[in-house]
Amino acid sequence: MAFGRMNSRQGADAPINSINVTPLVDVMLVLVVIFILAAPMLAATLRVQLPKAQAVTRQAPAAESDALTVEVNPQGEIWIQGAAAEDAAVQQQLQELGRRNPQAEVQLRADTSVPYGRVVQIMGWAHAAGLTRIGFVSEPERKAGGN
Repeated sequence: MAFGRMNSRQGADAPINSINVTPLVDVMLVLVVIFILAAPMLAATLRVQLPKAQAVTRQAPAAESDALTVEVNPQGEIWIQGAAAEDAAVQQQLQELGRRNPQAEVQLRADTSVPYGRVVQIMGWAHAAGLTRIGFVSEPERKAGGN
């Protein structure tokens, strides 16, 4: 019979003592699909409302070793490469990048409500570290009546 009993030398009443892996494989495949769909959402960046600009050009992303992404949220907190950082840690990372590659680019993503002084402070740290290439990340301005 196919419902949990085996016909063997042990007798007709002996239970099957092996694990059925089909349900386990089914659950694992469902989990893999869920993780594949959820992974891009987990890698999302800090939510900041970027300023709008008319002359926005889309550039190919720089190599990770050539660029440092510095994000400033509305509360003025600084995030580097997606991780929160204190002011001293930001200065240290900028100094290390300046020593390693003075031509590296600092990509500054600041929310529109961040005080101008905070942005200038970060720019000053980058300049003191010998980094002169600072890119401001913005969003394209939507045309009236367009997409």
